[in-house]
Amino acid sequence: MKTLECRIDGGVDIEVLVSRLVIAGWAGRDAHDVEHHIRELEALGVKRPASVPTFYIVSPALLTTDGAIHVVGSHSSGEVEVVLIQSASDGLLVGIGSDHTDRRVESYDVAVSKQMCAKPVGAALWRYADVAPHWDSLVARSWRIESDAAPALYQEGTLARLLHPDELIKRGFGAAAMPPGSAMFCGTQAVLGKLGAGAGYELELHDPVLGRSLRHRYMVDALAHVE
Repeated sequence: MKTLECRIDGGVDIEVLVSRLVIAGWAGRDAHDVEHHIRELEALGVKRPASVPTFYIVSPALLTTDGAIHVVGSHSSGEVEVVLIQSASDGLLVGIGSDHTDRRVESYDVAVSKQMCAKPVGAALWRYADVAPHWDSLVARSWRIESDAAPALYQEGTLARLLHPDELIKRGFGAAAMPPGSAMFCGTQAVLGKLGAGAGYELELHDPVLGRSLRHRYMVDALAHVE
């Protein structure tokens, strides 16, 4: 069980309890785009998934709202994702997070790679009911931070590129709704340029209809990789 101190819509402070954490992989809506991405990663040594989308179960203890995480070596990177959280008291909530992943481990075991790094999430949340009518219009972005330069846009795309939450929940949980205490990362956007590590990442989920954004920033402390 992981407890996160969060706030809804910038005003209501809540404790979010997460006992089950799921990461949806290969969650693109366009099957041809998903296949293209699979082949790209196969060329880098990443094994083809047995099915798509794939749902990886990882420890809720990996979730953190802290502004920094620790990783081993310089071969991990973040990727912006919408996070759905089913609260027993507040219903289905929407947040922003990063499926930070060890890319070296990913090349030989994707499931293990998902368990290797902390999963940063922002403390600010929205109610799903408020954004459900215009879900596909929401825009997810990330910026990669380098120590000697301004943050560079790393990912950007609308949620129309990814499977709808109703579909992900049905496939990932086998039901129409997520059970209380569960959370799910809902897939990422394509990288603009080359996949790579950064000193940190900035994340944003922008709602152009209601004119607001969820944001989170975290730095990456790369520990020495001793062989």
